[in-house]
Amino acid sequence: MTKGNTTKITDELYQYVLDHNPPLDAVQRGLVATTYAKFPDVAGMQSAEEQGPLLAFLVRLTGARHIVEIGTFTGFSTLSMAQALPADGRIVACDVSEEWTAYGREAWAEAGVADRIDLRIAPALETLKAMPAEPYIDMAYIDADKQNQIAYWEELVPRLRTGGLIVTDNTLFHGTVVDESADGAAAAGVRAFNDHVSADTRMESVLLAISDGLTLSRKR
Repeated sequence: MTKGNTTKITDELYQYVLDHNPPLDAVQRGLVATTYAKFPDVAGMQSAEEQGPLLAFLVRLTGARHIVEIGTFTGFSTLSMAQALPADGRIVACDVSEEWTAYGREAWAEAGVADRIDLRIAPALETLKAMPAEPYIDMAYIDADKQNQIAYWEELVPRLRTGGLIVTDNTLFHGTVVDESADGAAAAGVRAFNDHVSADTRMESVLLAISDGLTLSRKR
């Protein structure tokens, strides 16, 4: 194996990356700050700051109008994608917490995109199975419980249009994907999911070392 890039991401280099990406707007910045203030113990569930502009970029790149998000938390990723949608675009945002998503609702309204977001408080598998069966979804973002990721994938792929995109977060899962001693359910779930995705001939996928690992999968 030849490792082509040995750049170590120091705090200074990470700040450099942020400084050369599209900046967060006031509503996005406020939501990030609120999440860390209100939920310091679980704020790491929020999508990384650099992922907001990336998700928005992917929405525009794919021309997405129909998006499904699995795992909304306080709504930073939802906000980023909704702001990139055309006025008639919609996101079905799936979560199980009224408490967390209440902060998202406030931010979405403040940003003027609440009408683009259909928040559904229910187990995501129930929401997915109730969706139309035909391939109409342009883009999906999976950032939820790791044990159910394969099940989410299997509900999404048939509903994804040709050329549609699935973005999955945390696919390196803090490095535990290569640590066989990390035998927790979440780590095992991510390893199984990564193997499942790479073997799925319906899709073409790349796993990128962005934040905690980000996999981009396009339907053939």
